[in-house]
Amino acid sequence: MLPRSYKMRNASFDSSAYRGLKTNIIGDIVPQGDTLLWLGTGSGLAVLRDTSSIYTLASSKEISAGQASTSTPEGAVSALAVNGNSLFAAFAKSGENITIGNGLIYSSNSTGNSTSWTYFDQLTDTEADSLSPFAKRFFRGLPITVKEANVTYDASINGNDIYITSWAGGLRRYNTITKIWQRIPLPQDSDQILNTCDESSYVTTTSGSILKNFYLNPRDPNDGGNHNHKAFSVISYADTVWVGTANGINRGLVGPYGCINWTHYTPAADGLTGGFVVDLAVQRFKGHTIIWAATVLAETGESNGVSYSIDGGDTWNSTLLNERAYNITASDSIVLVATKKGLWKTIIDDPSDVAKPWAKYKSAKQVLEIGSTGTYRIDELLSDEVVAVSYDTRPFYSSDATIWISSWDGLARAMNTFGGNWQIYRADYDPKKAYAYPNPFSPYEHNQLQGSGYVHINLSVKVSFVVKMDVFNFAMEKVHTKQFDRRITSTGSFKWDGKDDSGRIVDNGVYFIRLEYDEKVEWIKLIVVK
Repeated sequence: MLPRSYKMRNASFDSSAYRGLKTNIIGDIVPQGDTLLWLGTGSGLAVLRDTSSIYTLASSKEISAGQASTSTPEGAVSALAVNGNSLFAAFAKSGENITIGNGLIYSSNSTGNSTSWTYFDQLTDTEADSLSPFAKRFFRGLPITVKEANVTYDASINGNDIYITSWAGGLRRYNTITKIWQRIPLPQDSDQILNTCDESSYVTTTSGSILKNFYLNPRDPNDGGNHNHKAFSVISYADTVWVGTANGINRGLVGPYGCINWTHYTPAADGLTGGFVVDLAVQRFKGHTIIWAATVLAETGESNGVSYSIDGGDTWNSTLLNERAYNITASDSIVLVATKKGLWKTIIDDPSDVAKPWAKYKSAKQVLEIGSTGTYRIDELLSDEVVAVSYDTRPFYSSDATIWISSWDGLARAMNTFGGNWQIYRADYDPKKAYAYPNPFSPYEHNQLQGSGYVHINLSVKVSFVVKMDVFNFAMEKVHTKQFDRRITSTGSFKWDGKDDSGRIVDNGVYFIRLEYDEKVEWIKLIVVK
C-alpha cells in the first residue's frame, strides 16, 4: 500500500521558488518522471514533487533571449509540454486591451531538484521576413511583427522538434540540434491538401524554390486571410503531426528535411463537430491510434462537442454534442474530457465501436480523516468547470491509477478512479488568518457550482467539531446563519452563497461574517457586488 504523504530527502525544488500555489487558476496539468506534476497556473509555472510539496518557480523580467536561467518569464502559463526529461512552457500577460505573448522556456532535463531553462522571446518576424525558409525551400507569408494576439496556446515535443501554436503566429517549430525556429505553412481555408514535400509544388525563382499559389496569412478571410492559419492545438509523434486551428484539423506527414504533406479536415467537408479545435489527444488501444479533438462551433450548423477518428482522419465521428470541451486525455481504454459542465469519462471495449455511453463525475469534494479525532479535513472545488485533466498511471500516486483535474478554483487528485473522494490543492495566502475570497464577491460570477456562486471562507480550525457562521448586513441585522460540522462527511468547504435565510441573494453592500470556533470569535468584512 502506497503512503498518502511522502517527503523527499531534498524537498526544496529551488532556493528561489515559492512554497505553494500563488493562484487557484490552473490551466495545464502535465506529469513527468516518477513523481513530478507540472502545473500551468495563472501566476506562473508550478510543480508538485510528491503528494504535498508544491513549488511555484521564481519569475523575472530580467531575462534575455538565449539566456540559461533558473527563473521563468512573468505571467500566466499558456502552454506546457513534456517528453522524457524535456519540458517546454510558454507564458502570456495582459496588455491594455489584448493578451500578449511573454516568452518561452525549454529544458532538456527538468526532472532534477533545480532546473536551468533556455529562454526565448515571444516569436515575431521582421518586415523583411515575408519570405520564410522551410525544408530547404521557401514560402511567402505575412510577417507577424507584434506580440499582441501572438500567444502560444499549445506545444508538443517530438524527438528534437518542438511544435507550438498561436493565433497570429500560426504553427512554428524549433529544432533542439540546429537551434533554429521556423514558420510552418498550413493549408489555406479552401485547400484540402498542401504538399510541401513535392518538388512540383514549388516554382524556381532567383530567390530559390518558392511554394506556388500560397500565402501564409492568419488574418480573417474578409481581409485576405485564412482561419486555418490560426493555430490552437498540436500533438506530434513519430513522423506525424496533428494541428487544430480555427478552421478544422490538419494531419501532417513529415518528410525529408522537415517538409510536411498536409491533409485538411473541416466541419463542412468531413463532419467535425465544430471549426475551432481547441485541444487534441492521441489514444493507443489494441493496436489502434485514435485521434480526439475538442471543438467549438465557429459557423452556423456547427456545435460544441468532441470529434474522433479511428482511421487516421479518413472518417470522423461526433460525441458529447453541445458540451463545451476544454481538454482531453486518454490512456489505454480510458478517455476523460474536461468540460464547462464537469468531467466526463468513457471506457472503450472495441476500438471500432468508440461511441460508448459517457458518465459524468460529481464535483470534487475532499473528506480526509484527521487522525482519530472523528473530524475531517473538508474542502471542495467550487466550480462546475473542469479546465484540464490528466489520467495518471504512475505507481507512486496509486497502485491502480489516479485522476488529476484543474479548475478556476484549484487542483484536485482523485483518491480512486471513481472520484468518490479527492485531495484538493489551492493557494493558501495566510493559513493562520481568517478571510473571505474573492473579496469583493459576486454570487453571479464567482465560483459557480450547481447554479449558485460562492465565496470561500479561509479558516484554520484545530479543535472545534462545529464552526458557527452568522452574516450581518451593514446595519448589523443578521441575514444568514449556518453551521459547519466537521464530523459529517457531506459538510463541504466553509463557504457562503450570498443568500439570506429565505434564499434570496442579498443586496449590494458591505457585510460582516461572524465565525465562532476553537473558543474564539473572528470577524470578516465582505463586499458583495452583484
